[in-house]
Amino acid sequence: MTQEHPQHMVAIDDLPFSRFHKKLLVYSAAGPFCDGYVLGIIGPALAILSQPLGVTPVWSGLLGASVLIGIFVGGYLFGRITDLVGRRMMYTVDLVVFVVLSLLQFIVTEPWQLFVLRLLLGVAVGADYPIASSMLAEFMPRKQRGPALASLIGAWWLGYVAAYALGYVISETGSSSWRWMLASSAVPALAAVLGRRNLPESPRWLMSRGRITEARRVISQHLGTNVALPEEDARTPATENRRALTAPGYRVRTLFVAVFWMCQVMANYTISTFEPQILQAMGIRNHMLFAAVISIFDLIGIIPAILLINRMGRRPLLNITFALSALPLLLLAIAADLPVAWIVVLFIVFAMVNTAGSILQWVYPSEIFPTQVRASAVGFGTSVSRIGAAVGTFLLPMAMASFGVSAATIGGAVVCLIGLVVGLILAPETRGTTLAEAAGSSVTGTPAPENHATEKTQEQQS
Repeated sequence: MTQEHPQHMVAIDDLPFSRFHKKLLVYSAAGPFCDGYVLGIIGPALAILSQPLGVTPVWSGLLGASVLIGIFVGGYLFGRITDLVGRRMMYTVDLVVFVVLSLLQFIVTEPWQLFVLRLLLGVAVGADYPIASSMLAEFMPRKQRGPALASLIGAWWLGYVAAYALGYVISETGSSSWRWMLASSAVPALAAVLGRRNLPESPRWLMSRGRITEARRVISQHLGTNVALPEEDARTPATENRRALTAPGYRVRTLFVAVFWMCQVMANYTISTFEPQILQAMGIRNHMLFAAVISIFDLIGIIPAILLINRMGRRPLLNITFALSALPLLLLAIAADLPVAWIVVLFIVFAMVNTAGSILQWVYPSEIFPTQVRASAVGFGTSVSRIGAAVGTFLLPMAMASFGVSAATIGGAVVCLIGLVVGLILAPETRGTTLAEAAGSSVTGTPAPENHATEKTQEQQS
């Protein structure tokens, strides 16, 4: 066997998709699955626990919002902590907390106890968003990076739908079934902990902390002895300051991520949360059934988006989905006396298209920010987006009471159009770039420069 020469070294971005990458993808996706499950399971549980736990309407609203409040705190706080202490430690500790808090829900006796536990669960949920996305982005080859990050959103929706399905099954077990529902989130979280415990630290993060020997050891052990240390952007700041995201060179990117993410979440949460009431106000009987059917298409919309993200590119996918999300909402507002079938079809189109665009919520901040602030960027975007969700869900009932059901669809359309304008002005294209190139790209809508030499090498390897 001949000895490898330096010119035969391969970059992480140009590696073939290996068994290690598959394992990392599965266990990274396990976190978002748990996140979606925790958010979803409270729906069927609230339908049962109100009487035995003495939950008033006020407490019902607080319990429904508790995880969202926790996500706001967890995303902002633990994104920065993940950048400081590393991905691997938080990658496992986060889900251990998940398991403990999930099990404690089984023994609550007062609404305030459940509120506190779900608030803390929300913090853990918010923490996992930047952890899982950063870990995955920093290991994935360039061709698989976009679809892999997009699949994390798919795993979230799968967990959300699974929670409702399992909640329905568990509800048949009796008046204490809500305890089993809430505690059941410990099962997927425990499986994820067991899978994540042996995964290594990100070599990119190790290099960003000057731990070159450790980074080289991780790469050699898990990716191969002929894999080069990852290229890092020389312009990456060494600052530990939380204000790094608003420093020159990053503030436009931070604004872009915050606004597009908020617009997507605000439109989706506002419409989906009150969808049964909106359908009922439009004169549709069996509105609960139709709302349940429409929600399935949230998950279905993820599939074509994952398949198209590399073919279409990030920027076109973002802008097209914003435009196509606004269109059905505008039609619902201006078209009077639509047949029931058309109303349902328009809501289905909105559900599929809006969710398709949502796959970019973890792709963009994971790609356009460098290693030192990557998790912070995802965490900040997570927190800001939940502000949009809270504002939308708070204002919509009052708007509908004052201006009618059209206020809901017009408001959602306006939010989507704002996202479209921001995308047209600020969205970059990062398809086909290395992670370092994407982090160094200009946020002006133009593609970052592609490394054609390494792209050619990758194609030859494939």
